[in-house]
Amino acid sequence: MQANLPSLELVERVCSGERRAIARMLSRAESGAAEAREALDVLYRRAGRAHVVGITGVPGSGKSTLVAKLIAGALASGRKIGVVAIDPSSPFSGGSILGDRIRMGEVSGHPSVFVRSMATRGALGGLAHGTLEAVDVLDAAGYGMIFIETVGVGQDEVDVVRAAHTTVVVSAPGLGDDIQAIKAGILEIADVHAVSKGDKPEADKTVVELKAMLGLALPAAGLKRAVPVIRTSCAREEGIAELLAAIDAHREYLVASGQYEARRQAIRERRMLKAAEQLLRQEFERHRQGRVAALVAELAAGTVSPQAAAMRLVAHIGTEIIR
Repeated sequence: MQANLPSLELVERVCSGERRAIARMLSRAESGAAEAREALDVLYRRAGRAHVVGITGVPGSGKSTLVAKLIAGALASGRKIGVVAIDPSSPFSGGSILGDRIRMGEVSGHPSVFVRSMATRGALGGLAHGTLEAVDVLDAAGYGMIFIETVGVGQDEVDVVRAAHTTVVVSAPGLGDDIQAIKAGILEIADVHAVSKGDKPEADKTVVELKAMLGLALPAAGLKRAVPVIRTSCAREEGIAELLAAIDAHREYLVASGQYEARRQAIRERRMLKAAEQLLRQEFERHRQGRVAALVAELAAGTVSPQAAAMRLVAHIGTEIIR
């Protein structure tokens, strides 16, 4: 059975698009299983062809419904679509609540679509641990467009810009604060702005205000490309084709301007640094009752400062990791 197969033996099955193998590998990526490390490294080297699109915005903005409509539009052009949907964690099991699969409806069962819900499990920034490794798995499996839908946490939800080639910020009219995008620091991370629920009367005002704010931000930031603002209505099937075209156009712009590889390189660097942080965090936990406790005792005795103790701890852990 595949459940018992070593991860390395799943690699070729993943790359051939076998759905059960993909699901198994995604589970191992999410759990952080040490046994899967080598296989995930192989899949990383085989990935790199997909266009990764981040979809972010405050809770209630209609991200999942909009992603479902974008998937339907992309399927019409013959593409294979992967989705990594970050759900809040269940307070009981710690697992994903799976709300996104419900909201995405029939498209989640399409043979050319693979939707994976992942639980945040305490991760900050709107993404989950293992999100980008899940993207690698889907990328290596041949999914040419991969959506990362963030959990919807508001002001801290900016990690997606360090994970995606194109970031779409979804704003809904009538959520109580017309300048929430500025307050959350989300205005400047968008490559494309989508105003959802465009059938509401407040939608026009939201579009106008976003365009005005972007008009002020463009020269101040020294940007040459105007960020499109697209009004959408899933209920009326309006603006979906335009939004998909804007996403595709952004990728073409990145390639033509030479920024695509630079953005990919920034993602690689961020991943390396995050991996290093995770290794250090794991080592800190492992040493909590040993070396950390001894250094805390020295701090209590006043024989060492916090900065000096930290330098000694990092030097010791770094030596162990290298060995």
